[in-house]
Amino acid sequence: MKRVKIYKLLALCLCFMMLLISLTACSSSSNQDTAAAASGESAMLQEIRKRGYILLGSSNDAPLCYEDIETNELAGIDIDILREICSRLGIDDIQMKVIDFSNLLVELNNKNIDIVVDGMYVKPERLEVAAFTDKWYQEGEAVVIPANSDITDKDGLKSRKVGAQPGTTFYETAQLWLEEGRIGELIAYDNQATLMTAVNMGKVDAVVTDGIVAGYTLSKDSSLDLKLLSPYKAESSGQIGAAVRFTDQDFLVEINQVLSEMKEDGTLLKILENYGLTEDYFVNIEDGITINVK
Repeated sequence: MKRVKIYKLLALCLCFMMLLISLTACSSSSNQDTAAAASGESAMLQEIRKRGYILLGSSNDAPLCYEDIETNELAGIDIDILREICSRLGIDDIQMKVIDFSNLLVELNNKNIDIVVDGMYVKPERLEVAAFTDKWYQEGEAVVIPANSDITDKDGLKSRKVGAQPGTTFYETAQLWLEEGRIGELIAYDNQATLMTAVNMGKVDAVVTDGIVAGYTLSKDSSLDLKLLSPYKAESSGQIGAAVRFTDQDFLVEINQVLSEMKEDGTLLKILENYGLTEDYFVNIEDGITINVK
């Protein structure tokens, strides 16, 4: 009988200890949430500040978001915009994790990065996967062909091999062309570099890709004997923003607030102009509002 009583007493003590641990954990979590609320800042912003940097995901494409091989510094249109946003939010540094474009939102939701910044179009199907900021700017696709190509317009792509990068709007455009019989074959390439190399080496007759990226690449890389198909009217033009997790809505609001300030005071347009882009690429506050589904 004494043993039974002792066992019961030990069981009660164990239950009491587990209850204390549970209450302590809840109290700690509650205190963190309370602290964040009291400061008027999101828990995510506080976490990033404490860490000292924001970790973004990108497929490393110039001139949008890339690591400059000469300086080893992050550079690009999206980087400059994010750097200004971070400066206004009190975030000291930016670090980048290179990820295939098609896996960026997956890695975001797996909590391996804080934000996706890579010329990503804000589209209905992507809004089902992540929350997007208001739009940063807008642009469209381009078709790149060999400099000596006999292709002079879109009709010339019929029966030709065309390359594109999976996960991008431009790949979807090329898929539509294939279904409609406007191209002969569609070949997938994982990134911008292999895409441009493929058309330069004659593995494909043309590639469809980001217009800003294509123009920049051809202006910087003299080894590419390529040109933009012209005249050409973009079919998949869209507006670009950054993506965060659905659980970081408060942080999203903070980003949008400073983004609107940058549009109002001319900072955002200045960044675009630094890359040779005109007001045609600028998206004002009203037109740039993103309606997230969650």
